[in-house]
Amino acid sequence: MKKVGILPNITKDKDMKLTKEIINWIEKNNGQALLNEIDGKRLDRCDLAYKNHEMYQKADFIIVLGGDGTLLGVSRRIGKFSTPIFGVNLGRQGFLTEVEINGLYPALENIMAGKYTIEKRMMLEAVVMNNNVPRDTFFALNDVVIAKGAFARIVRLKTYVDDKYLDTFPADGLIVSSPTGSTAYSLSAGGPIVNPQNDLLIVTPISPYTLHARSIIVSEKEKIHIEVEGDNNEIILTMDGQEGYILEKGDSILVGKAGFYANFIRLNNRTFYDVLRNKLAERSTINNNQDYL
Repeated sequence: MKKVGILPNITKDKDMKLTKEIINWIEKNNGQALLNEIDGKRLDRCDLAYKNHEMYQKADFIIVLGGDGTLLGVSRRIGKFSTPIFGVNLGRQGFLTEVEINGLYPALENIMAGKYTIEKRMMLEAVVMNNNVPRDTFFALNDVVIAKGAFARIVRLKTYVDDKYLDTFPADGLIVSSPTGSTAYSLSAGGPIVNPQNDLLIVTPISPYTLHARSIIVSEKEKIHIEVEGDNNEIILTMDGQEGYILEKGDSILVGKAGFYANFIRLNNRTFYDVLRNKLAERSTINNNQDYL
């Protein structure tokens, strides 16, 4: 019996109608649906409810209902459990999700029959250091960003690759991206597009105040060490644009490859280049649509 976790984005599945339908489908197809405690109470299905970490450990795979943003948050939470993620796109963009809503149930039939593959995506680990002592640790699938606050002056970011000095970037900030994140913030800041089958780090300055500052690709075996020069007290660390942390004076950041991957269920022969071509074409259509406000 397959144990299937379900994580809905309730802003997309507002009345949880789709979640209920999926639970019914799973139970009719000899599976066991799993929910977290909050969603179990919402649906009056406490018989299916588990603590988050228990659900992540018990599930054979987890259905995530939402868009790419939802998948980013889920990946940070469950990556260390290695639980496969099946993304159903209820949002606008779908670089990470595997199917649209109209393909959900045929896809579930294949997954329940074991007809799928797992695609591993490199994750990032960011450690906040102060006086060489770790203070906090965070994880990201797309990117780790150090940036100035809304009213702060430019920041000077002294950057090392391992212990080797790279450069000091006077800029609005610095992005350390994974290959998955190369089509996100890093791309808009002038970074390269990288096939996510590669493991590497992309360092991209945000609005640099020097002409020579460009993106740099670094081996996944190396770590990026970033020190904030000066007394600027409005520096913010963000993970995937979703999780924020205010840096204190004397903090530095160490970013490298995490010790685990995000595991995504894949069902068809779509390549990264197919997805890239289609999604960039969608973005172009959106940008050219004057009614998109």
